[in-house]
Amino acid sequence: MGVLFGGVAPASAHAALLGSDPAQGTVVDQAPTEVTLTFSEQVALSDGSLQVLDPQGRRVDTGKPSNLSGTMYGVQVRPGLPKGTYTVTYQVVSADSHPVSGAFTFSVGAPSATTVSASGPTAGGGVVGWLYGFARYVSYAGFIVLVGGAAFVLACWQRGAGVRAVQRLVVSGWVALTSATLALLLLRGSYTGSGKVADIFDVSLIGQVLQTKAGAALVSRLLLLAAGALFIAVLFGAYVRRDADAEGMVGAGGEAGGSADLDDDGDGQDAAGGDPSGESAAQDAEKRDLTFGLAVGGTVVAAGLAATWAMAEHASTGIQTGLAMPVDILHLLAVAVWLGGLTTLLVALYRAPSIEAAAVGRFSRLAFGSVVVLTATGVYQAWRQLGSWSALTGTPYGQLLLVKVALVAVLVGIAWISRRWTARLADAPDTTVGTLNTADAAEQERTAGKKRATVAAKASAQASARASAKTSAKASAKTSAKGSAQDGDGGSERAAQLARQQAAMTAAQAKRAREADPVRSGLRRSVLAEAGVAVVLLAVATVLTTTEPGRTEEAARAATASTSQQSGPLSLKMPFDTGGQDGKGTVEVTLDPARVGSDEMHVYVVRPNGKAFDVPEVKVDFTLESKGIGPLPVEPDRIATGHWSASGVQIPMAGDWKIAVTVRTSDIDQTTVNKNAKIG
Repeated sequence: MGVLFGGVAPASAHAALLGSDPAQGTVVDQAPTEVTLTFSEQVALSDGSLQVLDPQGRRVDTGKPSNLSGTMYGVQVRPGLPKGTYTVTYQVVSADSHPVSGAFTFSVGAPSATTVSASGPTAGGGVVGWLYGFARYVSYAGFIVLVGGAAFVLACWQRGAGVRAVQRLVVSGWVALTSATLALLLLRGSYTGSGKVADIFDVSLIGQVLQTKAGAALVSRLLLLAAGALFIAVLFGAYVRRDADAEGMVGAGGEAGGSADLDDDGDGQDAAGGDPSGESAAQDAEKRDLTFGLAVGGTVVAAGLAATWAMAEHASTGIQTGLAMPVDILHLLAVAVWLGGLTTLLVALYRAPSIEAAAVGRFSRLAFGSVVVLTATGVYQAWRQLGSWSALTGTPYGQLLLVKVALVAVLVGIAWISRRWTARLADAPDTTVGTLNTADAAEQERTAGKKRATVAAKASAQASARASAKTSAKASAKTSAKGSAQDGDGGSERAAQLARQQAAMTAAQAKRAREADPVRSGLRRSVLAEAGVAVVLLAVATVLTTTEPGRTEEAARAATASTSQQSGPLSLKMPFDTGGQDGKGTVEVTLDPARVGSDEMHVYVVRPNGKAFDVPEVKVDFTLESKGIGPLPVEPDRIATGHWSASGVQIPMAGDWKIAVTVRTSDIDQTTVNKNAKIG
């Protein structure tokens, strides 16, 4: 039941704060000149992304925050900060376009009372956050209806292109997606920044958004929607006319065949006309070519629209992005084909004059294929986002995912019931689902009414002629003409009224027959239930796109736990031999407090007899091979004979670090020894 697992974030979809210097909750003896933060991935900064506030809430940071190295960012603070507790707030945008915010405190000298809340700003919250989330939901819904409705028409029910209810549905999907995209573009600056409603129409913020990856994706979506408008115009314009022309040629061919006995040369066509069957074949060929062109063009536009989510959000970051992005596109397309086609079928069953059972059967097979694609892509995406069973049950993302899986199970169960109704419908003698074609019936009644009016007019004229024999020729002619016109008009009006009444009776009779058919009513109820569950499912999926994935949350928890632990100084002793005369000894490296952030390092070099060894040079490298970090070089300063020291040694992440020490005992004799140690 891995359907719809993914479509959101990979292993590092949301940035998480892994460490800082000064570390959270620590008390430092000397005031720092710079505050640094290390995230799980690279983030985007603005002028106020990192702020340092004194106990009274005044900013003490200076200059703009900057990227120091990799995923480490910092901001300068005023020199000589007085004693007290300081609050660091951050609000950044992760690589998957989601805002991340938070706050922590550190103290200089000793803790003190503070007027600043340590909760920090809430990124993406408030009214703007709610509007942004609603616009995201509408954009997903519009994409599903637009793509799924068009796919349903082209692949399952081509005659549906001429049904007004289906046309309105697909156009509504385009309008919803376009409007939501414009709203997201306007809301983006305030959503990732201040969160103020007044900043929604700030032109400068909109300009900044256009320079980001998310802004480029939204603009690309608008351009693709312009191409989508052309596709809709052809599908519901030229395509419908072409279909009508083809049906007209078929009707003309039938009439020509029926009157072949009137043809003098006996070749099945009259002197003025051509071969109707040949023209019909040409019309069919043109329609097939147009259908193929629409299918190719629609697929390109739909894939491009799906790519605007994949290129700017979760699939574009983390592991295996080259595979994750096309998988995400397939996932979104499968969702649209299934749920959007389901919505179109529901509209056809309730609003269209009729729909063939064969079209319902074709959609049933198409939906089954979509579910297969959803299962495969969903399982892969779930693996990228969770990574462990504990994340499935122990994180909000995993718990939401379980709710989503349960909804999918319900949806698949209802779909199985719908497939049973479809099979029973295909076995029924009548292969048309829904009401009778009341438009055709009304047209037939109008034609019959005209014929009856003509007959009435002729009868009236004959009666007037008989009356003229008893009066004068001129007077009787005028009276007859006047009576004929009145009787003729009255007959036409009565015929039209009878036609309307007959059409209404036909529609009512068809509706009663439709409601009385248990197979068709059962199919409508099951499809309606599917659509209801799909609406809830889409809401859960939208919430998941803004929830931190379980894998990332667990990694952040582990980093925070390791940071908060005071493991005490780390001491490593490593014997060495440079190979030259008097080249043997032991080097001892101590790291205090041996955790993520800033550490103080001491290096002691002694001879085999335990006395201090006065060597000319010592170098130290730190490497975290599991994460591809390092080597991070450190050149300690000589303090005394055999004693070297370095302060502010930055350890960006907890893990099993390899500490390599290079000792040089002469101009040509040196060696490197190393040992692994758990830091953090």
